[in-house]
Amino acid sequence: MKKIFLALVFATILWSCKTINAPTSVLSKSKEKVEVNINLNDVKNDKVFVSINPPSIVTDTITFRLPKMVPGTYSNDNYGRYIDDLKAYDKKGNSLEVKRTDTNSWFIAKAKTLDKITYWVNDTFDTETGKDFGDEDIFSPAGSNIDADKNVMLNTHCFVGYFTNFMSIPYQLTVSHPAQFWGATSMIDQDSSVTNDVFISSRYAELVENPIMYAKPDYTTFTVDDMEILIAVYSPTGKFTAESITPEMKTMMTAQKRFLGNINSTKKYSVLLYLSTSENDALGSGALEHPMATTVVFPERMSKEQLITLMKDVVSHEFFHTLTPLTIHSQEIQNFDYNAPKMSKHLWMYEGITEYFSNLFQINQGLIDETEFYSRIAEKIENSKTMDDMIPFTIMSANVLTKPYKDQYLNVYEKGALIGMCLDIIIREKSNGKKGVLDLMRKLSNEYGVTKAFNDEDLFAKITELTYPEVGDFLKTYVAGSTPIPYETYLEKVGVAKVSLKIPASIFEKDGKQYIAKTDKKSEIIINSDMPLNDFFTNLGLVAGDIIMAVNDKTYTSDNVDEILYDCDNWKENAPITLKIRRNEVEQIIKGTVKLPYEEIEGLKASDSSKSALKEAWLKD
Repeated sequence: MKKIFLALVFATILWSCKTINAPTSVLSKSKEKVEVNINLNDVKNDKVFVSINPPSIVTDTITFRLPKMVPGTYSNDNYGRYIDDLKAYDKKGNSLEVKRTDTNSWFIAKAKTLDKITYWVNDTFDTETGKDFGDEDIFSPAGSNIDADKNVMLNTHCFVGYFTNFMSIPYQLTVSHPAQFWGATSMIDQDSSVTNDVFISSRYAELVENPIMYAKPDYTTFTVDDMEILIAVYSPTGKFTAESITPEMKTMMTAQKRFLGNINSTKKYSVLLYLSTSENDALGSGALEHPMATTVVFPERMSKEQLITLMKDVVSHEFFHTLTPLTIHSQEIQNFDYNAPKMSKHLWMYEGITEYFSNLFQINQGLIDETEFYSRIAEKIENSKTMDDMIPFTIMSANVLTKPYKDQYLNVYEKGALIGMCLDIIIREKSNGKKGVLDLMRKLSNEYGVTKAFNDEDLFAKITELTYPEVGDFLKTYVAGSTPIPYETYLEKVGVAKVSLKIPASIFEKDGKQYIAKTDKKSEIIINSDMPLNDFFTNLGLVAGDIIMAVNDKTYTSDNVDEILYDCDNWKENAPITLKIRRNEVEQIIKGTVKLPYEEIEGLKASDSSKSALKEAWLKD
């Protein structure tokens, strides 16, 4: 049952990392600032008005841009396509000549006289198709929502652009908003009024690292060690609240802090959770990371159990990005170019190590058991086999914006995490269990850091210097090289081997086909006739052609067919179940118990007790 739910999410889920600094060439008379004003009081057709006052400009012309890409999404999203009616004015209110030179750029003449530019910003959520994330669609957590008097997901890179050569001077952002709105963010509001917020950032890159979610206040705060954490939730129907998910989030983030120890120095962190409906709303699921915040988007229709499970996996992944690339990163990230980005070779570390840690810390801190951890590793091995295992990871990373490499991007969460696992096992073996890959990341953070980037070509040599020759050999052969990784060889070192396991399968799906479908003539759900039914159906006496009307008193139609795919994840073996169906135009009530279908898979299990000491060091130290 879990597989069908996760399969739906996997199709649209992404994680991400963010930039640290930006190009720093400034041509102004003094250290001035860029003043940005966003008006959330006057929303027209899901658009808001933005005005920007530039610093003093000493050149005859200037170019204003919205980002083509923000780091971490690994796609050219062209945020300029959501900008309408951009105009420029001098101090007397006269219009200046503006020429749009490409999707994201506007050339402004007589720039020395420029006093203000204005434009309208469209939101992205209600334009999503759910089919082309990273191409036509903006990945939802990197997008925007503008719903008058209800919610504004203000990812600042969607609303605020920059002037060429003025990216390193301060930005002052003023947001006017309805009194019932409250802006959830890690930034500090400099204005005490209830209808106006003022935020100061040292440079453009810092501003776009700080999202704000405006809605009716629904948040909690708590402290873990010396880190203040904010959990803010927007749930359109009120199904979820910040308070309802905070206990699990606090447990998880406390465990993460314990796992990282003093390697993490974050003082404030915000989790902004937007729960989407199914109509004209965000269709992507996942999160976008920032140094002090993460924006998260999930469907509101999922159960609390499903939401908490995904929040644990996704938000923990995003929080581990505070280690890499937010602390450990290359020049390509340090000096990120928002309109002509150059990719680093090391997505295996930025995303792979991060994803590995998001699973390892859970077994390390007792949040999951060994069986679940091995199941996750086995699933990643299987998922990685669906990708091209012959493409060197460094080449894929450096070229991830173009085909055929962009089609391999999701492997950063599969093979990338497995690379992290293998490195961890090698280091554990060579150090007699005393050190692991977390120790390596600690050393790299001391060697480099937030303001000091490494050169892409130098990283492998530095890692080898800090660890063992065998680590360097692995990186050259399996990360920079095209040789597939023999995972069994490395798992054998910690006594883990392949086994055949019998696990619950999906109730409503098999081999990419579904047992249920929408009827052609009515808004109903019918049991398909083109595939043999599994044990769930036969145990209840259901047959092909039956119309499923309700389960456990919840009504289902073709309009909410997706919900049954989510709800079945909570149906337990032998639990009582009641269905209302129609067969041959006659309604019936069927009562019985849940019998789950099972399938045999290739899994993993600790089977060599002679390796238990190294295994325990790997998983628990």
